[in-house]
Amino acid sequence: MTDTADVVGPITDRVHECSWSASLETPEHADDRGLVIRHAIEAIEYTAPGRHVNLVTHGDHGHPLRYLYPALDERFDPREVEWEYVGRCGCGGHVTRVRIEP
Repeated sequence: MTDTADVVGPITDRVHECSWSASLETPEHADDRGLVIRHAIEAIEYTAPGRHVNLVTHGDHGHPLRYLYPALDERFDPREVEWEYVGRCGCGGHVTRVRIEP
């Protein structure tokens, strides 16, 4: 069985030295909540200190408070990253801004 992440590829392949947005709204993301979490973590890890990444998650999974925030709590030290819910985007997804502490 093929892992969806292998088919889709990484969310990014470089460290972003400026603030950026990671789209986690593809059909593959809609079908695989685990892929959303994996790519969200990758996006955060590839964001330079002092910057932020906007994680735009697929609306099919509901509010990220239910599934994404617990995964981020498990993975990241709250002294190193902090996130806040920004709101819904026009397409029905959800935007979470994650700041990487300098």
